[in-house]
Amino acid sequence: MGNSGLKQHIETAQKTGVLKVSPGKLNQFPPGFKQLEGCLRTLDLSDNKFVVLPPEISRFMQLKHLNLSKNKLAKLPDSIGALTKLESFNASENILTGLPRTFSNLIHLKQVNLSGNKIKEFPLVFCGLKHLDVLDLSENCINIIPSDVSGLYVTELNLNRNEISSVSSEIACCPRLKILRLEENCLTLAAVPPKLLSDSKVANLTLEGNLFEIKELANLEGYDAYMDRFTAVKKKLF
Repeated sequence: MGNSGLKQHIETAQKTGVLKVSPGKLNQFPPGFKQLEGCLRTLDLSDNKFVVLPPEISRFMQLKHLNLSKNKLAKLPDSIGALTKLESFNASENILTGLPRTFSNLIHLKQVNLSGNKIKEFPLVFCGLKHLDVLDLSENCINIIPSDVSGLYVTELNLNRNEISSVSSEIACCPRLKILRLEENCLTLAAVPPKLLSDSKVANLTLEGNLFEIKELANLEGYDAYMDRFTAVKKKLF
C-alpha cells in the first residue's frame, strides 16, 4: 500500500473508527496512525511484516478489535495490557512463544485466536477473564494442561494439534466449559481424566487423532454421564 493510499485509509478511519491495512508491507506504525489514538475501535494489521508490535499500541485505548494475524511477531509488548476495552484479539499465524502477564488486564475479552504459533506453556493469563467465551490455541506446542486451568471461564477451548500428553483433572472445574477440542495430540486413554467425563459441563469433547481408538473412551468411568450431556445438547439443536 502506497503512502497516498494509507493516508486515505487513515482519513476514513477518523470518521469510521475502523482501519484495515492488510495485506501490505508494514513493519512499523506510520506517522499518521497517531491521529487515530482517540477514535480507533477496530485495527486490522493482518498479513503484514511486523516483527515487533510497537509499544505505542497502548495509546489506542478505544480499541475493541485487534487483528495481528499473519505477521512475524515473536512476542508482544507489555503495553498491550493498556487496551482494557479490547473484546476480540487475533494473533494467529505468528511465531509467538508466550504472552505478557498484562493480558490479565484485558477484562472485556470475548474471543482470542492464537492458533498457529509456537506457544509452549498453557497461557494462564486468560484465567479469571469472566467474559472470555472462545480461546483458540490450536497448532501450538503446548504439552501440559495444568491444574490452574480451573480458573478459565471460556465456553469453548480449542487445543487441537498441540503436543499435549497430560491433562489435569481440574479442567473439569472450569465453570462454563462446554466444548473442548483435543484432536491430534499425544494423549493416551489413561491421560483422559474421568472427572472430565463424569463431573464437568463439557458436552462436546473431541479426541480424534490421539494415541488410542475413540471407541475405547466408552470404557472410562464417567462415560455414560458425558454421553447424557452430549445427547441432551444434540436434542436442543435439532
